[in-house]
Amino acid sequence: MSILAQPFPVFKPSMRIITNITNGNPSTITTSFAHGYSTGLVVRLIIPLGYGMEQANQLFSDITVVDTLNFTIDLDTTLFQPFVTPGSTTQYPQAVPIGEINDTVYLATKNVLPYGAL
Repeated sequence: MSILAQPFPVFKPSMRIITNITNGNPSTITTSFAHGYSTGLVVRLIIPLGYGMEQANQLFSDITVVDTLNFTIDLDTTLFQPFVTPGSTTQYPQAVPIGEINDTVYLATKNVLPYGAL
């Protein structure tokens, strides 16, 4: 699945393919490779038919990063259908960021050239 998303996208934060979603409160989401997200980012879940947990489709919330592949989302999925991976599919579940973290935008506008370099 990792070839379906760009590991080094031009625009960040980028969508990531979801490989697992736990039933819990909060719910933990695992991506196919390093997501590069920051705590506080808001993501929307896109869950195609056949993956279970269809109740989470189009839901969004802010996240808390656990590690490079996992983050928690502030959604109670304890009563949702379990997430499963179907045998064959034409669509994949995705985490799609909404907006940006302000620190990322600030750093993009910070002058990093040493004084007198021009």
